Amino acid sequence: MISHQRFEHMLKKQTALSQYSTYEIGGEARYLAEPNTTEDLILLLDQVEKKGMNSFIFGSGSNILFPDQPDPDTLFISMRDHMEAKFHDNKLYVSAGMPMSSLALIGAMNGFHDFDFTFLLPGTFGGGIFMNAKYFSRQMSDVLDTVYYLDLDHISRGVQAIQAEDCEFGYKTTIFQKHRWFVTGADLKLEGTVNDPQLLNTILDQFKSQLYHHSSLGAFSSYYIGHLEQLRSQGRKITAMEDVITDRVGKKHFDYPSCGSVFKNNYDYGVPIGKLADQLNLRGTEYGRAMISPNHGNMIQNRGGAKASDVVHLIQVVQESIDKAFGFVPEPEVVIV
Repeated sequence: MISHQRFEHMLKKQTALSQYSTYEIGGEARYLAEPNTTEDLILLLDQVEKKGMNSFIFGSGSNILFPDQPDPDTLFISMRDHMEAKFHDNKLYVSAGMPMSSLALIGAMNGFHDFDFTFLLPGTFGGGIFMNAKYFSRQMSDVLDTVYYLDLDHISRGVQAIQAEDCEFGYKTTIFQKHRWFVTGADLKLEGTVNDPQLLNTILDQFKSQLYHHSSLGAFSSYYIGHLEQLRSQGRKITAMEDVITDRVGKKHFDYPSCGSVFKNNYDYGVPIGKLADQLNLRGTEYGRAMISPNHGNMIQNRGGAKASDVVHLIQVVQESIDKAFGFVPEPEVVIV
């Protein structure tokens, strides 16, 4: 009875999924929940199974295209409130819902720069592990030690652990994409000694109290760039993160709602998808209220009021055009629900 009452208390009803995706697209979900602990997530999944419902778990929605008409029998579970972090045994444990960009700030505040590449990556830590998120030559697998996960087919087994070397990390691929395993957190390797472990609690409290709760990429970038300005004023080393700002803001990644790169690059072909789209003059192609970015051929933007069907149409335009011209169909990295 207590579990059922807790389940009902956590449910939000008739909630627009557009509020939970950086595409700012998605119809009204009949049921949605935002657990802030792994225990609450397990409770939700247990109740979903008992009630014969479906579930869809996600982070900040930065790599997801939600449907215009969500399945009424699915509980959508956002992990963006699941924020925990602690130092132990010269490692940093971080929970799935922590924003990836916060890792760079936590590192810089403690004198570590291994996580600088995560700055201005809009996803959550769990999603970054699932996709093995990367920026230029650095990727999530470079900094992981141990990953913790739930087997969604065997929830009763609780949280399990797997070493990073066993996670089958590749270019935007991991073992977690091959099984129904949901990442709940991970230990990050630290190079050096933590000077002030208590500082992390202060940082975490600050993030929890100040972190915005909407999906605007503009607000996201402003929030983290503002924090970087504070670090600069304190005389901390932030050169690598300043370079990220120059690159990503310069390419106008945050001007309109999007999910960043839509397609994985085909390394066998050897030319980035964005470059191939450019050769086919696809930049600026519009359908409905969606547009292939005029600044980047591998981004599709919501120019205001776009539907999921508009974005899917443009995805198909790019796939068909590249297949016809270059002989292969690019694989989406965005998850189409």
